[in-house]
Amino acid sequence: MKHLKFAASTDAAAAGHCQRGTSRVDRRVCMSMAMLALLLAPLGARAQSRPIIDVEHYNIGVEIDLQTQTLEAITEVRFVPRQDTDNVVFELHNGLNVQRVENAEGVEIGATRLRQDYTVHLSFPNELKMGTPVNLTFVYGGRLVGTEDSPAQGISLASIESDRAFLLYPARWFPVNAYGADRFTANLNVTVAPTLKVIASGLATREPSEGKVIHSFEFNKPSFPGSIAVLSSDPVSLESEGVTTQVAFKEDRRELKQAFADAASEMVRFFSEKFGPPYSSSLVLVETSDAAPPGYSAPGIIFLSPWGIGQDVNRRLLGKEVAHQWWRVIVSPGNRDHLWLDLGAATYASLLDIETNKGEADLQAQIDDARIEALTYTDIPMLQSSRLPDFSPEINALAGAKGAMVLHMLRAALGDEAFLATLRQFVEKFAWQGATTDDLRQVSENVSGKSLQPFFIQWTENNGTPEFSQEYTIYRVGGAKGFRILGKIKQDLDTFSMPVELKIETEGEPEFETVDVTGVASDYVIETFGKPRRVIIDPNHRILRYDDNTHVLVAIRKGEQLVELGYYPEALSEYQKALDINRYSSLAHYRIGEVFFLQNNYQSAANEFRESLNGDQEPAWTEVWSHIHLGMIFDITGQRERAVNEYQLAIRTRDNTQNAQDEARKYLEGPYQRPRRKETVY
Repeated sequence: MKHLKFAASTDAAAAGHCQRGTSRVDRRVCMSMAMLALLLAPLGARAQSRPIIDVEHYNIGVEIDLQTQTLEAITEVRFVPRQDTDNVVFELHNGLNVQRVENAEGVEIGATRLRQDYTVHLSFPNELKMGTPVNLTFVYGGRLVGTEDSPAQGISLASIESDRAFLLYPARWFPVNAYGADRFTANLNVTVAPTLKVIASGLATREPSEGKVIHSFEFNKPSFPGSIAVLSSDPVSLESEGVTTQVAFKEDRRELKQAFADAASEMVRFFSEKFGPPYSSSLVLVETSDAAPPGYSAPGIIFLSPWGIGQDVNRRLLGKEVAHQWWRVIVSPGNRDHLWLDLGAATYASLLDIETNKGEADLQAQIDDARIEALTYTDIPMLQSSRLPDFSPEINALAGAKGAMVLHMLRAALGDEAFLATLRQFVEKFAWQGATTDDLRQVSENVSGKSLQPFFIQWTENNGTPEFSQEYTIYRVGGAKGFRILGKIKQDLDTFSMPVELKIETEGEPEFETVDVTGVASDYVIETFGKPRRVIIDPNHRILRYDDNTHVLVAIRKGEQLVELGYYPEALSEYQKALDINRYSSLAHYRIGEVFFLQNNYQSAANEFRESLNGDQEPAWTEVWSHIHLGMIFDITGQRERAVNEYQLAIRTRDNTQNAQDEARKYLEGPYQRPRRKETVY
């Protein structure tokens, strides 16, 4: 079934997962429904207060049993209080039960489990003094299976299976403070059966112990180690241009493994040139499960779900995860309000890789995608990201897509040389530290010599998005010297201030000028040699802004998200908003046709697919797939001759988006059969 094909967001399209064995579409709906339950919580419920401790180091001893799907752990934590306190809070996976917590003297500390926010609250008999190190030992264990009790509802961040296991740092499988912000060093000792292999971050050693093997890892840089994989066999070591990548995918897909190794090696070299040397130039790629996030990056390790792996290398997804080796492992947000320095920076780094390897056109397509995704969630400023749930569409839109767009705009404001120098110097200056948006601003200003405070205020502290309009008059300049344009650019944000490019279409070659736009109205004067025909604001869409076409695409994207959630009436309402702006939008009509098709309302679906064919044909693939859907509808309703005609029309387009040609030929050979409905029988 093709009714949910062609979601515009690359990351969103990779985010479908749930139970193994379900179809791709079912997994997307399953994940989205689970995510909705999380999003229905009050917006500020997950916002974090300022941590009152700073964790410095962990000694983690864990024994993992694949047969019982359990772990037993003893974890020593060293932390320093930031203030005098007798209460400390750690986060811990709800599938794990705390047996006891004791201090360095062996005195048991009162521990209260609050499962509504997966925390452990510790009450100390004596007040802890600010700046005085404290050592605690946690003894705990439990069963970790799939999405059960996960900190991110509906998403598996830790799972112990019969043949392998993965435990990610976001799962909080060991006591965590200030997730994603409090950097730490760690020694990790993992005890498993002698036939099993263990992958983790750090210097590795192993030794036998009572019929089992202890795998030890030492990580002495403050970062986010603690993600591990337990495998039944060794990863395959593949070399690409002198760089070795280990690949631990479940199936024996030699060509796909090599393709991932080649791409990962290229990316490591590319990002090393841009941002400096990584923690490790040799990466391990580990396959997780259907319900896991599409990708997650730990020091030296990249975890990919089967969906994230797919049938071919998703360069944007893999590039983002490889880039996290710099934009998380080496430098990270000082707190989660600055999460765009993690998600947004890694996303934009992946686009730089696409630009280099695929060209300007592919970069622009990815920028257009990020621009639309960024505008699907504009309720709060980017520097309030901590209010949003991890791994949610909202956090991906705000910190990920919008963060990438902010860097793209910063690049336009600084120029390529100063922009890339800024990124490299930022990584070098804050290596193995947390940093803030203001830190990036200061580095940008030092490199460029420009005052960038208005830029950062506009795009990180405000949630408004400009929509430009203009008025202008063209005059002929005396003495055959050319023409003069007197114009005014308008938009509705008082605080807006940044340069805006103008394209002047003339009778000859187009001319480009840059105008500093400040406040709600800015005048400009431009002189041209050729007679101007039209002035276009921001012709290359370098600025995150609205126009009529953007409103249409954002409404359609929101509708697509609602379809994934199963909210068809609400999705139709969003699609109708798009048609209210552009009644000829082929994509909006196509999406409406999909919804009616899902509802078995075949006449209405056929009408919409016809409207799509008669529309603006944007994007071009709507033509081939509208014909295919019409053919499917005619097959369902017993009109084989008409169905064959539609499949033939689909083939004549020669458009093979998402294997459309194969699909059309398949139904020419035999009629489309509607999937059998599953009915409940009492």
